Formats: sequence, C-alpha cells, structure tokens
Amino acid sequence: MDIHDEKIVVLDFGSQTTQLIARRIREQKVYCEIHPYNTPLDEIRAMNPKGVILSGGPCSVYDEDAPECDPALLDGSVPVLGICYGAQLITKLLGGAVEKAAKREFGKAVLEVQDTDGIFAGFEPGRSEYQVWMSHGDRIERLPEGFKVTGTSEHSPAAAVRHEEKPIIGVQFHPEVAHTLIGTDILRNFIFTICGCSPSWTMASFIESTVAAIREKVGTEKVICALSGGVDSSVTAALIHRAVGDQLTCIFVDNGLMRSGETESVLGFFRKKTGLKVISVDAEDFFLDRLAGVVDPEKKRKIIGHGFIEIFEREARKLGDVRFLGQGTLYPDVIESVSFRGMAVIKSHHNVGGLPEKMKLDLIEPLRDLFKDEVRQVGLELGLPEEAIFRQPFPGPGLGIRIIGEITRERLAIIRQADAIVLEEMKKSGHYRKVWQSFAVLLPIQTVGVMGDERTYEHVVALRSVDSVDAMTADWSRLPYDLLGRISNRIINEVRGVNRVVFDISSKPPSTIEWE
Repeated sequence: MDIHDEKIVVLDFGSQTTQLIARRIREQKVYCEIHPYNTPLDEIRAMNPKGVILSGGPCSVYDEDAPECDPALLDGSVPVLGICYGAQLITKLLGGAVEKAAKREFGKAVLEVQDTDGIFAGFEPGRSEYQVWMSHGDRIERLPEGFKVTGTSEHSPAAAVRHEEKPIIGVQFHPEVAHTLIGTDILRNFIFTICGCSPSWTMASFIESTVAAIREKVGTEKVICALSGGVDSSVTAALIHRAVGDQLTCIFVDNGLMRSGETESVLGFFRKKTGLKVISVDAEDFFLDRLAGVVDPEKKRKIIGHGFIEIFEREARKLGDVRFLGQGTLYPDVIESVSFRGMAVIKSHHNVGGLPEKMKLDLIEPLRDLFKDEVRQVGLELGLPEEAIFRQPFPGPGLGIRIIGEITRERLAIIRQADAIVLEEMKKSGHYRKVWQSFAVLLPIQTVGVMGDERTYEHVVALRSVDSVDAMTADWSRLPYDLLGRISNRIINEVRGVNRVVFDISSKPPSTIEWE
C-alpha cells in the first residue's frame, strides 16, 4: 500500500541540487520523492502525483544523448515545473528554441516579475529587487506556442515562463537554493496554489500510516531487525515494535569494526531502557578474515553488506520461521546507491548496494523515504530518549571505511583510540551536538616526524567534521583552533604509531562525508 496520499514527483536530470528540491517541498509538509528522468510515463502516472518537477542538470538540451522525459508528460493533465535545464527542456519539447547565451549567468541575479499569477502570486509586479540564483550557459530564445514570459533578468529575457492555459511553468533560476530569497514562496505557490496539495505530511501521520503498512505486510510472521545503536536502526526497531510487538527480535552484530566501548554501550542501553528483545552476535573474526587484504572501498562495503545478511539469515534460522528483516535504510542511502543515466554510483551503502542479489529474507525499510532530520523527528514522536536520537551518524560498515586501505587489527586499534579522543574532546567542548558528524580517518601513508629527538616514520590521521541538515550536502565545520590543537596533540601523544594529524576542509559535493 502507498502510505503517501499526496505527492510531488521530481524527475532528476543530474543536478547537484535535486535533493534540495525534495527537501524544500517536504519542509512544507508535502511528501516529495525523486525518480530518474527516464522513468516511464505510465509509472509516473501510476504514482498519481499532484505535480511533477523537472530538475536542473549539467547538459545542454541540444547535446548528443541529452536526457529527456516523455513529451506526453506535458499534456497539461498534471502540473509541471521545470527548473533551469527542466525549463529549457520544456521549451525544446514543445517547439520553442534554446540557444547558447551571449553571457552566461552563474550566481546571484536579480529577477523582475512581469506576471503575478501562478508561482508569483502575491509578488509585486514590475519590482526588480528579487534575488535569485542562476547556474546556466543556455537561455530560452523563442517561447513555445501558448507560452508567455512572467519574469526577466539582465541576461535572461525569459527567466520565468508559463503556458497561458495549461499548468506548465519554467524558471531559469533555482528556487530550491537558499540564495534564491523568494524560492520558498515560489515552491509554496506551485505545490499549494497550482497543484492543490495540503500540508498534511507530518511525522505523526507518517508513523500512523507506516505502522499500519507494516502490520498489513507482516501479519503474524516473525521479524528480525538489524540494530546498531544509531538513530536509523533505533527508530526502525521502535517503529516495527510498535506495529508488531513481540514478533520482533533485534540482532546486534559486533563486526569487529565498532568504536571503543560501542558494543557494551549499545547493548546496555537497549536492554535496560527499552522493551526490545536483543540478541548479540560476536562476528569479529568472521568479518576480519573476509576483509583481510581488501583495499577497494566498494569491495569492503559489499563484503560487509553480504556478511551482515549471512549472519541475519543464520540467526533467523535459529529463531525459526522468520520471514522479514528490518533495516534502517534512509533516502540518501537509496539516492547515492542508484545510478542515473549510466553515471557512476557514488558508493554502495552496506544495506542498499551492498546487499546480495538473492536473499532469503524480505526487507522492511520503514525509513526508506526519509532524510536524517526527519528520522530524528520520528524518533522524538515515538518517545525515544535524546541520547539515542541525537547521536552522531556512524556508518554501517563502521571503522572499516574510516581505514583507508587494508583493515588489520593493528590499524583498527589506532583508529579506535583516535576516534575516542575526537568524540571525547567534541563533547567536552560542547561542539558534539553543534556539528553533523565528527570523526577520525586513518590514512594509508606514513610521514617523517621527530619525537624525543628521534626520527619517526609513522601514520597520519585525518580529522573530519561537517555541518549538514540531511547529509545530502555538507560543509566542513569551522571548529576553533584551540579545539583542533587539543585533538591533534592528544592523538599524537596518546596513540602509538601516529605522528601527524591533518584537518579535512572539503565540502559535499564535491567530496563525500565519509572518505570511502
């Protein structure tokens, strides 16, 4: 059953800000999901969307093999908003002309609104003070039949257009980014005024509909749930437990890639403070033997993903007649593990791209449609304590993807000590809850140093701390120098085998949060 009665569908043409579109729509309490640009029209119509948004993208509409959607999508039966490339594609598909701009527009621009209907309802006509964000080298030169200009900028005579009779709109700028100061108003006008959505998608309604869907799917069958102690698996377990009660058994797998004291902390919390049944499995040797000599990050993820499933299936057999496996898969996991238009997968998440093709257990992934901040809201609605909800994300493959290169017990000991120091100092300084994620990474290089007047040739640890809302985009945290200095000094002084610490100042994109 579809738990989303109203939805906006975004067709992704490769823009780096596609995920932001979905986030901005959801902030208005309207459900939104992303699909590839080439999703068949009958599949789109089967979703029964209230509206469709065509994202931006890196291509020109006249490039060879430029991505296109089915032109029949523009028959007027469902409202369509094209953003940047999406607007140019609408123009091309309906008989207009798009050409290289004499002067490209990148960054802030000023929009003059010509028409205050539709997406500009409530705006002031003729005003030229609306700041928007442009990112394009082409521009609309000739409108398709039936269209009119509704907004202009200095270098885009058709910065916003709409069909005079059908609910088809195009904007040359990006309303989803924060630099477009009127972006929220434009998206609200589209989803509420033009698409007729209601702000009914809340975390309370999500819980109600999800619990009902789980009960319908599971019936009287038994369920096991992968439990790591992180917010994703904790909320997943709580949701499934609310739906099926004692039919659920949680399994905590110590894969040997956990942080210092992690196993004891997680088991102690769930056994003492929740009503969940938890089984613990010591699988350190199982995983480390399989990971021996492996350096490729994709192979690591797949080995770990396959290993988890093998253990879950083994434990399920012990419980007898278990049919379902619950996992804390999130929407960013799904997006990053799916390849659009033949582009490379960013990385295989251990519980998405890392799964074997054939599994004996059916998956239940109640958080698959949610971003991380939404998951935290669900957790609070379910009454989970803040210590579980606001724990920093820790990847399923654990320290295995924070050791660049081969995983050995010696290298694990180094990264565990360094990681513990990072977390301890972040908490002591009050920055742990201020940032999205902070951790240490062990690099596969050694450098020359001097300790006690003697030459050393030892490992390098990188510090990574990022600020984010949903992990789809992130920026490096501007941590105080004295805090960085304390962390560096402690790691070099206390962790044997390390003589250098560096700080990662990369954003996402172009980098990812984790190094592997």
